[in-house]
Amino acid sequence: MELPFAITLDVGSSRANRTGSWRIERPVYVDRLPPCNDACPAGEDIQGWLYQAEPGDYEAAWRQLTEDNPFPAVMGRICYHPCETACNRAELDEAVGINSVERFLGDLAIDRGWALPPVRDDSGKRVLVIGAGPAGLSATYHLRRLGHHVRLVDSSPQLGGMMRYGIPAYRLPRSVLDAEIARIIALGVDVELGHTVHDIEGERSESGADAVFLAVGAQLGRRVDIPAGDSSRVLDAISVLHRVADDDPPMLGRRVVVYGGGDTAIDAARTARRLGATDAVIVYRRNRERMPAHGDELEEALGEGVTMRWLTTVNRFDNDRLVLEKMRLNDDGFPEPTGEFEEMGADSLILAVGQDTDLSLLERSRGIAVDDGVVGVLPTMMTGENGIFAGGDAVPSARTATVAIGHGRRAARSIDAFVSGHAAEADGERHELATFDRLNTWYYSDAPRTRRPELERVRRQSTFDEVVGGLTEDNALFEARRCLSCGNCFECDNCFGVCPDNAVIKLGPSQRYEIDYDFCKGCGICVQECPCGAIDMVPERI
Repeated sequence: MELPFAITLDVGSSRANRTGSWRIERPVYVDRLPPCNDACPAGEDIQGWLYQAEPGDYEAAWRQLTEDNPFPAVMGRICYHPCETACNRAELDEAVGINSVERFLGDLAIDRGWALPPVRDDSGKRVLVIGAGPAGLSATYHLRRLGHHVRLVDSSPQLGGMMRYGIPAYRLPRSVLDAEIARIIALGVDVELGHTVHDIEGERSESGADAVFLAVGAQLGRRVDIPAGDSSRVLDAISVLHRVADDDPPMLGRRVVVYGGGDTAIDAARTARRLGATDAVIVYRRNRERMPAHGDELEEALGEGVTMRWLTTVNRFDNDRLVLEKMRLNDDGFPEPTGEFEEMGADSLILAVGQDTDLSLLERSRGIAVDDGVVGVLPTMMTGENGIFAGGDAVPSARTATVAIGHGRRAARSIDAFVSGHAAEADGERHELATFDRLNTWYYSDAPRTRRPELERVRRQSTFDEVVGGLTEDNALFEARRCLSCGNCFECDNCFGVCPDNAVIKLGPSQRYEIDYDFCKGCGICVQECPCGAIDMVPERI
């Protein structure tokens, strides 16, 4: 009786046996969504540009990064890097220093004079952007790259919005901000500064704009009713930071109290120290665990001599005496007064209790819904008025520069669709998230995170010199190579080397692999040995 096929067991003869017919499952290559990409409000392909940086191709990495975000040097300084909080490497040792590498690339681009690619051919469409902060500048950048003419207006004398007027120079040097803004304007933008828009519909008509993007920032400091003997000594934090940015710092005195618990309160207290305050005290109604300010900022403030008064509120301010009341948290975590009072000396009181956006320019626009100081928008960022879009601080969202940059990018895509007369494109296919349990971490060696250098603390208390330094090229390269490439093949050759059937075929650099299913018998070794979880076993198709 003849066998239908021959089984040979000679050395080196595995390809003589088409063992694929034995298979009940087959391996397939997959691409999963890296958690860093998923967490980035600006929509960056973080894993993609880290991959470009790993072999030292920094310009390619910078160009891929700026496809989504035109401010890598700025965001490398002021972003609170939620990408790092989500990073799978944190479960192995420490998160990849994504923010540090982003800053390195941004600074390198400024140093080497890398220019953005030329814009597309002129579309003939005109867009009015109101507000030159992170959202407005981001939208301007993406709209120009799409070929649309942009008129950018702002009431301030300089571009940058809250990046310039709300973030102190010790966190964001103005030379860095100016360099990245200049690259955007060089794309060909019609800029009008010192221009306040009072009626958005009238401004749109006067500009002949096919669409409008409203990107006014939250630059109005909220006030609270605190009895004060001399109201001139009660200031709002936004005004203080704005005046310092304009090189017109207020006289705060030597004993300064800041009331609030957010990042603006931290910035105000640290600024007060640099303006000569010997005592800069932050008074906050809740405890540290419930403080909204980011931990890094608080630690830096404490290191500069800023002190905290937890579970305390301001009752009144009589001349140079501040009356405080102790608080306690109820079962719901809400602060309640205790009736216990104490006094402390203070020359000035800075209020950092929140910010509002001036939306008076919308008073004649009946179709635009404003609720609790923000504008209602659709997922496309369009308001209730056809052709008017909004983003950044003007809409319901977290008020950070990174979120605003993401809004500008999304709005630009929607505006492009609107002025071109076609439906806005939905976000790309959403892949399954690459979770830590899918990684084979045995293949990754221990690699402690690189720390950025910091200015000596004694100098930080008296100058506005930048506090946190950048990485060297060696440090940045090392940090980029700490990326685990979660959920996406990085051509490590593991599958190619462990396959007992020689069924994995290399397709060449950056082409990855394919599987010859004539010979793959579905043993699953490639899946088990894939470091980054980029191969799945699926039931064999009948």
